[in-house]
Amino acid sequence: MILTRSAPMAAHTETKSSEGRNKYAMNGTGSSPAQWGRAWKVDWFSLASVIFLLLFAPFIVYYFIMACSQYNCSLTMPATELFMGKADLLDIWNKTPPLTWKAATIYTSWVIFQVVLFMLPDVCHKLIPCFRGGVQEGADTPAGIVLNYEINGLQAWLITHVLWFANAYHFHWFSPTIIFDNWIPLLWCANILGYSVSIFVMIKAYCFPSNAEDCKFTGNFFYNFMMGIEFNPRLGKWFDFKLFFNGRPGIVAWTLINLSYAAKQQELYGQVTNSMILLNVLQALYVVDFFWNEAWYLKTIDISHDHFGWYLGWGDCVWLPYLYTLQGLYLVYHPVQLAIGNAVGILLLGLVGYYIFRMTNYQKDLFRRTDGNCKIWGKKPKYIECSYMSADGTKHYSKLLTSGFWGVARHFNYTGDLMGSMAYCLCCGFEHILPYFYIIYMTILLVHRCIRDEHRCSGKYGKDWKQYTDVVPYRLLPGFF
Repeated sequence: MILTRSAPMAAHTETKSSEGRNKYAMNGTGSSPAQWGRAWKVDWFSLASVIFLLLFAPFIVYYFIMACSQYNCSLTMPATELFMGKADLLDIWNKTPPLTWKAATIYTSWVIFQVVLFMLPDVCHKLIPCFRGGVQEGADTPAGIVLNYEINGLQAWLITHVLWFANAYHFHWFSPTIIFDNWIPLLWCANILGYSVSIFVMIKAYCFPSNAEDCKFTGNFFYNFMMGIEFNPRLGKWFDFKLFFNGRPGIVAWTLINLSYAAKQQELYGQVTNSMILLNVLQALYVVDFFWNEAWYLKTIDISHDHFGWYLGWGDCVWLPYLYTLQGLYLVYHPVQLAIGNAVGILLLGLVGYYIFRMTNYQKDLFRRTDGNCKIWGKKPKYIECSYMSADGTKHYSKLLTSGFWGVARHFNYTGDLMGSMAYCLCCGFEHILPYFYIIYMTILLVHRCIRDEHRCSGKYGKDWKQYTDVVPYRLLPGFF
């Protein structure tokens, strides 16, 4: 599942002609709205994949967290005990901390606080008067609607973290280890919210959709539930489910979770290891970048193509905060003090990966904003001119950038993201495979994204896309893939 970690990226670089926006201009095929976002029809393989994820994704999260909490971060020990007859499922379940009123209160307060910040952008801008934010336009929806969004994620993140540090160093309302200390009880709360919002938006799509023309019904209940029916479900004018759950509460919480892990290390061992500090710094860099560029994120695949269902609703509540923070959780149980040379190498890998990730996206954005009248790497950019037909028969023209990082590989921003992901994992050393789940998952996710988005582009641009891939033959790694 996609789940936001790689949200600020796009697969190809395109500028539209001056003919103006057509209501189907963002259509994936260029000829039919059927390819927008997700499938109209569901084959047996897709249905089997959907059912598998619905059944096993929650179990995967539970298994990983329990492996760390009760089995010393060993992924094989719980399964080995089951197969060897040393334990049964009930034994493992009995080791699981239950849902508590304390956890429910913490989680409910957290979500309400983020909703308040999300819905009161003027307050956020006054408290943190930086220039990032305000009302921004999203991409065209399938029905031809251009939605407005109130952007205040950076301010919300800053306010949240100022309060966190104020509590830790002055007010002492709660322990900085509060998240770690209630991690599994909070997991049940996150699941309740994830399933509740997924069920609600499905009912909403049938009974009171925000825009009926932006709904997709495949005729298959499981696929509709997982991948979503409504394109942009909203309550009122401003509460956009997709934008809220993609960024808040999961990504705002990401850095707080890491800080709680660091506080737990300090409590248990009397120090915070350099690996934990390095992990906090590198992942905080990504999170701040996400909110700094939140307005640009409105034009990415998450907002521009994906519908909102269990895939995003549950995933952003559970999968993202629990599996994207595995490295910090591991370091609580297995503190690693890196040699200076190793720490510097990991830092450089993470920073170079971030630079590639950010500059690749910047080059694309610059090329789009200037319609190619700019310089990339000190030279006038090269590009492929292409065209496509929209559903009403209007012909549109685009430019696909082949200069800079976009001439190295068609998705070189993904390459930078994978370098950063590997840096997170390397902070944990090599004693266990559990922290490396992240790079394995991200590789599968981004390769799938490459194939998915290029299938859409191939249908949209036809022979022009073939010309583009001849000029830029590799997706991620030049000379390899």
